[in-house]
Amino acid sequence: MSIPTHSKAIGYLLWIFGFTGAHRFYYGRTATGILWFLTAGLLGIGWLIDLFLIPSMEREAARTYTAGRYDYTAAWLLQTFLGYFGIHRFYLGKTGTGILWLLTGGLLGIGWLYDFCTLNEQVDERNRAA
Repeated sequence: MSIPTHSKAIGYLLWIFGFTGAHRFYYGRTATGILWFLTAGLLGIGWLIDLFLIPSMEREAARTYTAGRYDYTAAWLLQTFLGYFGIHRFYLGKTGTGILWLLTGGLLGIGWLYDFCTLNEQVDERNRAA
C-alpha cells in the first residue's frame, strides 16, 4: 500500500476551481491540467466528471511520487499563494532560485507557471535525495 503524498481534501478544494485545471496540476496530471485550463474543464463536462475521479487521482499520485521530508501539499499551497515570491523554492531548499524568484516575481511569472507544471517532480526529487 502506498503512503499518501497528496491530500484528497485539498484536491476537492482545488476542484472548486477545477475549470482552471488546478486539481489536475496538484495530482501531477500536467497535460490534462493544461487542457482543462485552456478549455474551462472541457467546457465544464470534464470538471464535473473529475468530482468522482479525485479519489483515484489521489491514489495514483501516492503510487507515483515519493513521500518524505517535503510535503507536497505544503509545497503546493506555498506555490499557489506565494509562488511569485519563491517561498515554495525556499521550502524545498532551493535558496538560489528562491532569491531569484523573490527579486523577479517568479521570473516575471513565467517561472511561476513553469513550477505549476513541475512542482510534483521537484518535491519528488528532493524526497528521493533526502
